[in-house]
Amino acid sequence: MLRAGLLALACCSTLPAHAALFEDDEARRAIIDLRSRVDSTRDSLGHQIDGKADKSSTLELANQNEQLRAEIARLRGQIEVLTNELANEQRRQKSFYTDLDARLRKLEPQRLTVDGKQVDVGPNEQRLYDAALSLFKAGDYRAAASAFSGFIANHPGSGYNGAAYYWLGSSHYALRDYKSAIAAHQVVVNRYPDNPRAPDSMLNIATSYQEQKDRANARNTLDALITQYPTSQAAQAAKERLPKLK
Repeated sequence: MLRAGLLALACCSTLPAHAALFEDDEARRAIIDLRSRVDSTRDSLGHQIDGKADKSSTLELANQNEQLRAEIARLRGQIEVLTNELANEQRRQKSFYTDLDARLRKLEPQRLTVDGKQVDVGPNEQRLYDAALSLFKAGDYRAAASAFSGFIANHPGSGYNGAAYYWLGSSHYALRDYKSAIAAHQVVVNRYPDNPRAPDSMLNIATSYQEQKDRANARNTLDALITQYPTSQAAQAAKERLPKLK
């Protein structure tokens, strides 16, 4: 009877090869079950010792004792393996959700200060603006003009649009397309008069008129600049230029 009981216990306690893939709840239940079996096996060992104490089969009792101890050791080993697997799985899940949260945050608009105002800026919006500005700084004005035009078309409500029109006008000026330069800078002045680049846009408009030999419009723009932004550095430059246009 004892040997049959041991055989049945060994069969029942064998774990499937994919035990490491248990979900958290399954692993916890398996650990609890294994611990219950350890306690049950320990109790069985005590009962067997008590039942055999008054008999002469000491050798058989010793063998059975060793078998039961081995079974307890094996069950404890399985508990340790499952416990480690559970801890590792919990660490993997924590790492996964931390990484997922970081990725999602990168896709969310960020609250930034752009030209003195708080605006929401999307990650793709920021990337495209920075790329266009890098083209301008690298001296690739034709590509910069195209990039800023594309940015404005794709992000019509962007907090960067005042700056984007300014750099678009500056790109056209560098390409000597003065008519397009005036049009872009005029958007800054008309739509974004509070933008810190607006005074410089007016100065660039006046300069573009000068390049076209249109002294009258250049002078009128400089006068308007001094009136609208009297304390700006651009206004100071306008005051120095006006006498040359009389």
